[in-house]
Amino acid sequence: MEQQLADWLGYPRALLFISGFAANQAVLTALTAADDRILADKLSHASLLEAATHSPAQLRRFAHNQPDSLQKLLNKPCSGQTLVVTEGVFSMDGDSAPLAAIQQHTAAAGAWLLVDDAHGIGVRGAAGRGSCELQGVKPELLVVTFGKAFGLSGAAVLCQEPVAEYLLQYARHLIYSTAMPPAQAFALQAALLRIQQGDDLRQRLQQRITQFRCGAAALPLQLGASETAIQPLLVGDNQQTVALAEQLRAAGLWVTAIRPPTVPPGGARLRITLSAAHESEDIDRLLEVLHGVCH
Repeated sequence: MEQQLADWLGYPRALLFISGFAANQAVLTALTAADDRILADKLSHASLLEAATHSPAQLRRFAHNQPDSLQKLLNKPCSGQTLVVTEGVFSMDGDSAPLAAIQQHTAAAGAWLLVDDAHGIGVRGAAGRGSCELQGVKPELLVVTFGKAFGLSGAAVLCQEPVAEYLLQYARHLIYSTAMPPAQAFALQAALLRIQQGDDLRQRLQQRITQFRCGAAALPLQLGASETAIQPLLVGDNQQTVALAEQLRAAGLWVTAIRPPTVPPGGARLRITLSAAHESEDIDRLLEVLHGVCH
């Protein structure tokens, strides 16, 4: 399974982890030292920020999806090595990182780039290879997880041979955790094959995204700037967000109400997640109910 993932994504090695959280914790704690620094997008996933906080390195955060903000931090001196951390697709806003610009700044500074593509792998790029392939970027460290498009659990870290060997010796989350069960690896192989052959599903998903965004443009809520399956409708008020979600649930529609601390204060939203399994009629029904409860 590891070799299949490595071949598919164009890396010498892939290491399987029991979860995406464990993969991020393992990489950031094992690969950094006290004189190093981690520069992370401000809206990076909690697993990345927590791992960076617990690592021996210094953590600094740059403005969300702002390469110029990253450049300012890269220009500051560092006695050790620098690791830049971002995501392919951000889980609460559904927006995509400008990976090409981020990689250009990172490489110019002699730093490494880690991209967590949990929400991009399987649904973006040629044959579902994800956000990095779509933008023509190859980070030193690529983390892919299997809880979204793969429909399973677990994760993998894609890297060069020496890094993989180092992680095998020093990544505690890998060494001291129970390995992925063979049955799960077998299921991942089947899911990978379907993803590789899934242009029909990716096209169908894109059609549903376009359909939803066209219909939601007239809603009295702010529609997030997302071209992905994650479509946030910003409400602002916590109680109003919960009330809207409850009205949708009563109509047979499961839409999650996201509130602080998951998002910043004032950023409460309805997080709509679209799927290739949705029919066009499902999107019409969702839009119909949304227009009804919002007016």
